Amino acid sequence: MAERSPERPLIRMVDIGGKVVSQREATARVEVRMRPDTLAAIDRGSMPKGDVVAAATIAGIAAAKRTWDLIPLCHQIPLSSVDITFATRGRLGRMIITATARTYAATGAEMEALTAAAVAALTVYDMCKGSDPAIQIAELSLVRKSGGQSGTWERAEE
Repeated sequence: MAERSPERPLIRMVDIGGKVVSQREATARVEVRMRPDTLAAIDRGSMPKGDVVAAATIAGIAAAKRTWDLIPLCHQIPLSSVDITFATRGRLGRMIITATARTYAATGAEMEALTAAAVAALTVYDMCKGSDPAIQIAELSLVRKSGGQSGTWERAEE
């Protein structure tokens, strides 16, 4: 285990002061697995708590804007936009949530995209758990990022 010293603390915020400000974008994806009849009720708008997709969209955007407050060493960045989309595979009972965060900053928006997707998925779970307690949230991952010195990165299709 590393020893603590004043010269090298074990925990530190990365200094982005010397990084170039540029347009940056990150996209994350998560899958919510549920019974097909639960997904059908979401599509019909007949879940007891209301419009699941609308609530999850608002929750995801709000979470992205507060990522710096949730993740201790994450920088606060100005988001220019957060987009959240939902795709369904009805017979399989699968909802794919994709969140894209954009900024013009000295650091990327990966954490904001991941946070938006995760909180949107948690909101779906919360709004549907009374009808389907076996819902699963799976495979949260960054799928693409662009901008900054490292350029563009994309997850290989599996």
